[in-house]
Amino acid sequence: MRNIAILASGNGTNFSAIAKAVKHGYIKANLKLMVTDKQNSYVRIRAKRSGVKNIFCDPKAFSCRLAFDKELYGILNKEKIDLVILAGFMRILTPYFVRKFKNRILNIHPALLPAFRGEHAIGRVFKSGCKITGVTVHFVDEKVDHGPVILQEKVKVKKDMSLEDLEREIHKVEHKLYPQAIKLVIDKKIKFSGRKVKVIV
Repeated sequence: MRNIAILASGNGTNFSAIAKAVKHGYIKANLKLMVTDKQNSYVRIRAKRSGVKNIFCDPKAFSCRLAFDKELYGILNKEKIDLVILAGFMRILTPYFVRKFKNRILNIHPALLPAFRGEHAIGRVFKSGCKITGVTVHFVDEKVDHGPVILQEKVKVKKDMSLEDLEREIHKVEHKLYPQAIKLVIDKKIKFSGRKVKVIV
C-alpha cells in the first residue's frame, strides 16, 4: 500500500476530506503523515483527531527555502512517502523538492487553471465578475499553479452570491474532487502525454 503525506498550513478541511476517504477505503493508501509550517494551524488538531502523525517544521529555523525543503524531503523520505498532497500549503516548493517527487506531488487550486493563478483566487474571481469559476487538481511542477491538470469542475457564480457563498460552493467541490483525483493516481488510472494527463477508464 502506498504512503501519502499531506502538507498543510491552515484550517485543514481538505485534509479532513482526504482522511475520511482513506478511512472509508475509497482511497486505498496509508495516510502516514501531515506536515505543517504553522505551529498553531488547526489542521494539527484535525490530524490528531484522525490519528495521523503530524509534524511542525518551522521555516524560521532555516536560512532559506532550499534548506527548509531539504529538511522536508528528509522527513518524507524517512517515512517512505510515495505521494505528496498539498492541501492549503502556503509555501512555494523549490525545484529541488519538486524534482525529488517528480509527478508525485498534487495540488488543488480554487479556480479553473490557467485562469486566476496564485493566492486569493476566489476573491479575485468574485471581484472580476466572472460567471463561471471552479476547482482544479493538478500535478505540481517547477512553476506556480502550472503543472498538468488531473481534474477540473466548474462552479457557477450566481448573481445573488456573496463572497462567502462562493467560498462555500468552491469548498464543497474541493472536498469531492480532491479525493477523486488522489484515487485516480493511487489506482494508476493516470497516463501522461506530454503536459496532458489522460484518465484511463
